[in-house]
Amino acid sequence: MNFLRNLLAAIIGCLVAFGIVFIMFFVLISLLGSGEDAVTVKDESVLELQLQRPIADYTGSDELNPFAGIFESPQDLDEILHAITVAKDDERIKGISLNNNFMLAGLAQTQAIRKALVEFKSTGKFIYTYGDFYTQKDYYLASVADSIFINPVGVLDFKGLSSEVLFYKDLQEKTGVKMEVIRHGKYKSAVEPYLENEMSEANREQIKELIQSLWNSMLTDIAIGRGISEADLNIIADTLGGRSPKYAKQSGLIDDIVFFDQYEQKISNALSLSEGTDINYIALDDYATYSNKKNLKSGTDKIAVVFAQGEILYGEGGPDIIGQGIINKALIKAREDKNVKAIVLRINSPGGSALTSDIIWREVELAKKAKPVVVSMGNVAASGGYYIAAGANKIFAEPTTITGSIGVFGTVPNISELAKEIGVNAEQVGTNVNSVDYSLFEPMSEAFRNQVQESIEDTYTTFLERVAQGRGISVAQADSLAQGRVWSGVDAKRIGLVDELGTLQDAIIAAAELAKIEAYGIRKYPKYKSGFERFMEDLEGASVQLKNKIITDEIGEESYRLLKDLKSSMEQKGVQARMPFILNIK
Repeated sequence: MNFLRNLLAAIIGCLVAFGIVFIMFFVLISLLGSGEDAVTVKDESVLELQLQRPIADYTGSDELNPFAGIFESPQDLDEILHAITVAKDDERIKGISLNNNFMLAGLAQTQAIRKALVEFKSTGKFIYTYGDFYTQKDYYLASVADSIFINPVGVLDFKGLSSEVLFYKDLQEKTGVKMEVIRHGKYKSAVEPYLENEMSEANREQIKELIQSLWNSMLTDIAIGRGISEADLNIIADTLGGRSPKYAKQSGLIDDIVFFDQYEQKISNALSLSEGTDINYIALDDYATYSNKKNLKSGTDKIAVVFAQGEILYGEGGPDIIGQGIINKALIKAREDKNVKAIVLRINSPGGSALTSDIIWREVELAKKAKPVVVSMGNVAASGGYYIAAGANKIFAEPTTITGSIGVFGTVPNISELAKEIGVNAEQVGTNVNSVDYSLFEPMSEAFRNQVQESIEDTYTTFLERVAQGRGISVAQADSLAQGRVWSGVDAKRIGLVDELGTLQDAIIAAAELAKIEAYGIRKYPKYKSGFERFMEDLEGASVQLKNKIITDEIGEESYRLLKDLKSSMEQKGVQARMPFILNIK
């Protein structure tokens, strides 16, 4: 027995020692990396954009992330846009090579990058793009280029947008595990997959109109970039006129069919390089290291940009979670800083906890009393995401932003049918009429359902009042725009839910105008945990990422997404102000 105990202790000791060595190794690597020479940008350089990592609005990338080189870490949208803007006026950068496959970004983020590339091209510098295959989002970005090239055996997807919604009613009946749902809102169809086996007409209507609006925004930009009318682009999509490189060239979607070495020769020709001269490529990550030191705006006065991204959940929050803790601290710090003259709240969220949304809404109201607050919406600012935006002095959205979804719902898991099937019986004893809690092992009582429904109605009324107050309309008008309906940025502007269509930079300019300042610098919030704290958390995060990857490899991406959706639904607590469906646009 002592032998086994000593053996176990020795094994644990070795594992601990290995862990310490592992940590020290990466700390050493990070320290060595921080002492590297500054990035050198050569004359006649070409900025190489390869956007193959997930893109987040804000990563706090100045912090230490020791696992960035091992596990897939996000690229910072703000850094990408800043790098392109700096490159526009950098005489050493002659052009951009967009060599991209399967872009991992939202449509609004893609549109923001595309707008930055339009500005870059306005200086007379070239943009070339090459792909082995182009998804529709890849092609949308590529259409900004002077010339688009594709591999001779490559693929181009151009057929219009579609959306898929999964339904779980039959699954619930077969397993005995169900979600009890209470909702308010004609279009609040986040709960529909648990109630039906097919899409309601109300849900079908809103999804159809939403993706049509997004598609129209894409077509408008592509038509300008390629010199093809929107009507002709729709014909190309309907006839699959880009289904092969040959047809894509005939349709005018691309300029030429070449191998990559031939593509590089075209870049050499654009640079007028002599034969045998190498192209001076500079990678985006390297150029971002250089461009991050170039402040395009400066001054004693500051505009604070507070990034709120991810689901809205009660608690502290972090880089991927909007919690009242971290967001309100950022808003308070910006509000109390005398040098900060205005605040821009950048929102990228499908919503979540209604309670947390209201807590953050209140902090926005307090900030607005001290200085102007402008909202910039990213890919999604819906439901709870719109809730925290509603009180701002001015709201900006991208044309392809998904917003609105002013409605609430509650979901309560119940396994009483499964419990009965397997022989489990739950009994509760209480001191008062309502002291016995809801049990997921017993059918939901009408009394409990009525209690939750009352809470849903109260929350919905409060939501409407917040919107009416913020937008300067009546509660009845807010209700007519609500009911859980989801809108594109274009349609949200038309009905008055947002004020302007524009980028984060447009929102910053508007905030400066409201604050009546001309020279100003930018301060970004929130400040995430220290590098070492995040390092220690990443040790756990690395194992989670590895576990998720193993599961995904075994069961496939679609099945893994289904499991995540179900897990998220089961973990929802309290009244939810959340997107009415998980939008999977293809």
